[in-house]
Amino acid sequence: MLNFLDQQFQAGGFGPETAALSAGVTMLVLVIVLSILTNVLAKRLLLTALFRLVVKTKTDWDDHLLKHHFFDRLARFAPALVIYLMVPVALESQDRLIALLTTVALIYMIVIGILAIDALLNGVSEIYQSSEVSKEIPIKVFVQLIKVAVYFIGGIFVVSLLLGKTPLYLVSGLSALTAILMLIFKDAILGFVAGIQLTANKMVTQGDWIEMPNYGADGDVVEVGLTTVKVQNWDKTITTIPTYALISGSFKNWRGMTESGGRRIKRAIHVDMNSIQFCTEDMLTRYKRIQCISAYIEAKGKELPEYNRANRVDELSLVNGRKMTNIGTFRAYIVAYLKNHPMIHTNMTSLVRQLAPTEHGLPIEIYVFCKDIAWANYEAIQADIFDHLLAAIPEFDLKLFQNPTGSDFKAMAATKTD
Repeated sequence: MLNFLDQQFQAGGFGPETAALSAGVTMLVLVIVLSILTNVLAKRLLLTALFRLVVKTKTDWDDHLLKHHFFDRLARFAPALVIYLMVPVALESQDRLIALLTTVALIYMIVIGILAIDALLNGVSEIYQSSEVSKEIPIKVFVQLIKVAVYFIGGIFVVSLLLGKTPLYLVSGLSALTAILMLIFKDAILGFVAGIQLTANKMVTQGDWIEMPNYGADGDVVEVGLTTVKVQNWDKTITTIPTYALISGSFKNWRGMTESGGRRIKRAIHVDMNSIQFCTEDMLTRYKRIQCISAYIEAKGKELPEYNRANRVDELSLVNGRKMTNIGTFRAYIVAYLKNHPMIHTNMTSLVRQLAPTEHGLPIEIYVFCKDIAWANYEAIQADIFDHLLAAIPEFDLKLFQNPTGSDFKAMAATKTD
């Protein structure tokens, strides 16, 4: 074709050199026009038809690929492929120009290929994220690693084309740069190893609530990446943690609480020890009116006298034998109250216990599990329980312990003045 045009230009009166140049330029223009037409055909006809087909299909995977421009990037191969195939035919004897144009076309196709693979991986990752399995086994780490490998290999091919060397020649030369590459990709390598351990051991997945005080993280995991883990804290800020830090350090994962369906309530009420006393008959009469412990008081009212009679206890002294106390009766009331509470798990650990007395009084600790694990609901239920118990303490002739306040000192001073 080039020779034919050369002869036509010479027949038209052009000199040999001018005719050869004109023929080459004409063929190059034809190739460019053909590549442009191919690009228009691929984008406006094939992509439009493909878009309509994707919209009509019931599957979702093609929608994700379309969203990330996978098909659009594949269509960009067409003009470069035309140039790569047609230039050697159009410019038969122009070896240097052929080498230049085919090299540029190859580099362009490699870049487009890398971008197409990147879009494909993004689509696959998004498709996987929409499945239930992704909550247990995230693949973002592996997707990012594949991207790094693709970009690295693509870069080697581009450099080999520019230098005119084979990729194997470049790879063999990289052995001398191993230490530098290890330094550059240190975070990626450590993150990859950590990501495999996190995934294999199911230590942390997207949606888990984790606490890592060293990094100021306390919230939900929103992303587990190759080099970082993103945590959305309860104040909506985002904390970024190196992936390998989750392996090298320690963190608390609340997933067990979520899966169990119960959230722990662990809080103590401090009772003034000066208000603790043995129950009198008048006190027991009043306590019997409390419905949830009336049966308990009646049972104790029979059990304790029988024990004292059997053991010939001298009841003239209150400390002899067994007797009911207001603090013990209050503990029994807390147990009965929590047992009948609709939002407390009865099949999980439930304790009401005394802790060691301190300068702040006698702690009565409540250790139970709430059925509602949602933060706001959990706090409301916990507050309701302690609102009730704090208000009920005076009914058992007990007092809460509280350090003296300014008003207390003021009242004492006024009393001394009077």
